[in-house]
Amino acid sequence: MYKKQMTFQRVVCFLALFVSVLCFLYSLGIMTDLYDTLYAMISDPNDLDNAKVAGARVYYDMQGFNRVFLRASIGLILLSCLLFLTNTHSRRKYYIGNLVSTAVNVIGECALGFYIHTQVEMYKNQYLTTVDFEQLRRRLERKGTYTDSTFWFDIHYLVLALLILVAVLLIVNFVWKKKMMRGEQALLDGKEVIA
Repeated sequence: MYKKQMTFQRVVCFLALFVSVLCFLYSLGIMTDLYDTLYAMISDPNDLDNAKVAGARVYYDMQGFNRVFLRASIGLILLSCLLFLTNTHSRRKYYIGNLVSTAVNVIGECALGFYIHTQVEMYKNQYLTTVDFEQLRRRLERKGTYTDSTFWFDIHYLVLALLILVAVLLIVNFVWKKKMMRGEQALLDGKEVIA
C-alpha cells in the first residue's frame, strides 16, 4: 500500500509541474490569432477607437491580462518546484513544509484557474460582440491571415480542468498520506490498524 501511495504522490507532483508549464505555454499562445488578425488593424496604439476594423481594440485590451497571466504562470511553475524542494514527491512522512507546499499549490492552482476563466470569458465575449468580422474578412482575405476562430479562448477550459484536477489530486494525496501516517504510527504504538 505504501508503494502505491508513494508512486501516486510522485505522479501528482510531476503532474503539477507539467500543468504549470502548460499554463505558461498557454499564456504565450493565447494572443496568437489576435495578433495575426487584429494587430495591424490599429495603426495608432494611442488611439484605440480609431481602428480600421471595429472592435480591434480587444487585442490591446488583453495585453494587461496576458502580462499578469504570464507572470502568474511563472509563479505557478515556481510553486510546483516547491513540491520538489520540500521532497513532497518522495517523502515517506509529511512535515509542516509538505503541508505548506501542498496548500500553497492548491490555492495557487485554484486562484489562477478562476482568474483565467473569468478574464478569458470576458475577452471572448468582447471579441465576439465588438469585432466586425465582415470588415475584417474583406481586409485580410488576400493575405490569408483571416480567422474568426475562438480556439485560443476555448482551450482555457482544458487548462482550467487540468488545474482543478491537480488541485484535487494534491488534496487526495495529502489525505491519503495522513491516513497512511496514522496507520503507521498505530502499528508502531502496537495498536490494531483498521484499513
